[in-house]
Amino acid sequence: MLARLNHTRLLRFAGLFTWGAVGLWLIQMWMEPEQFQFLPGAGDHPFQLLIARWVALYLSFGATYWWITRELGQRRPGYMDHVLLLVLTACAVGVSYFSNSGLGSILLMVAAGLLPWLLSLRVGVVWLIGGNLAITPVFVAAGMPGPLALVQALAYVGFSGLVFVTAFVARQQAEARDEQRRLNAELRATRLLLAESARINERTRISRELHDLLGHHLTALSLNLEVAGHLVEGRAKEHVSQAHTLARLLLTDVREAVSHLREDGAIDLTAALQPLAENVPGLDIHMEIEQPLTLDDPERAHVLLRCTQEIITNVVRHAAADNLWITARSSGGLITMRARDDGRGADQLAVGNGLRGMRERLAQYGGQLTIETRPEAGFRLCLELPVSAAAAAACEGAVK
Repeated sequence: MLARLNHTRLLRFAGLFTWGAVGLWLIQMWMEPEQFQFLPGAGDHPFQLLIARWVALYLSFGATYWWITRELGQRRPGYMDHVLLLVLTACAVGVSYFSNSGLGSILLMVAAGLLPWLLSLRVGVVWLIGGNLAITPVFVAAGMPGPLALVQALAYVGFSGLVFVTAFVARQQAEARDEQRRLNAELRATRLLLAESARINERTRISRELHDLLGHHLTALSLNLEVAGHLVEGRAKEHVSQAHTLARLLLTDVREAVSHLREDGAIDLTAALQPLAENVPGLDIHMEIEQPLTLDDPERAHVLLRCTQEIITNVVRHAAADNLWITARSSGGLITMRARDDGRGADQLAVGNGLRGMRERLAQYGGQLTIETRPEAGFRLCLELPVSAAAAAACEGAVK
C-alpha cells in the first residue's frame, strides 16, 4: 500500500499522525483536570473554558493542515496558501501558550514539512526559526532560565529543520520526476515525428524509384510494342497488340501507385502533438486538433512541434495557470494554432528567449506569432505557418 503513496501523501499522513499523537496529551489533561491549576493565568477560570481555547486551536490546526495539504505539490501556492500557513503557525504557537508546554513546537515540526512546498528556501528557513523562537517565553514561564529556554527552543529548531530538509528533498525529487515526465513526453513526440518523417522519406524514395526505373522501362516497352505492331501481320500482330495493351495498363497502374505513395506521404501532426499534453504536472491541457491535420514538409512539422513544447513549458514555469487550451486548424494553405491559459497574465509582455525563438522559427518558414495578455486574464498566442513554400509566397503576395 505504501508503494501507491507519493512523497506528498506520505508527508501529509505522517503530519496527521503526529497531530493525532499530540491530541493524546490533550486527552490526558482532560482526564486529569487538576493539572490546569499550574497553568499561567489559569486563576479561577473554569476548567471548560481553559481547555476549550486549547481544543479550538488544536482542531483548527488539524483542519487547516488537512485543507492546505489536499493538493500539495500538484498546484502552485497562492495568496490563500500563505494565509493558511500563517494560521497554522499561529495555532501551533497558541497551543504552546495555552497548555504551557512544548506541544506547539511539535506541531511546528508538522508545519515545517509544508514550508518547502509553499515558500522559497530562504523565507522558509526564516519562518521556521521565527516560529520556534516565538515559543521561548513559554519555556521561561515554565521555570526555565532564559538561556536554557533559548537552548530548548533552538533544539526544537533543529528537529523542525530535519523535517524541513526532508520535505525539501522530497520536493526536489518530485520536481525532478515531473521534469523527467515532461522530457519523456517531448521525446515521445519527437520520436513519432521522426518516425513519420522516415516513413515519408521512404515512400518518396520508393515512388521515385518506381517512376524513374519501372516507369521508364515500361514506356520504352510500350513504344517498342507499338512499333512491332506495325511490322508484323496475322496472329503475331494480335499477340503484339495484346502485349502493348497490357504494357499500357501496367504503366497506368505504376503511375497510380506512384501518385498514391506521394499523396499518402503526409505527416500526421495529431499523433505527434498529442503526447505533449500527457502527464504534465499541475496543468490540465485541452487539445482540440483538426482531424486529420497533416503536413507534407517534415521541417515545418518540426517547427510546430517545438513551438507547442515551448508554449507548454512557458505556461508551466511562468503563467501559474491551471488549464491550457490549444487548438490547431488548417485553412487556405495555413496552419493556425491558438493557445490560451487561465494564468495571471501580465501588464506588459516581456519577450524572453523562448518566445523569441518561436518567432524566429516561424519567420524562417514564412509564419508569424502574435501574443495578447492582460493581468489576471492569462496569455493568448496565435501561430500561423504556411503549409509549403508556395503557400508562404502566396501569403506574402496577398499581404503586399
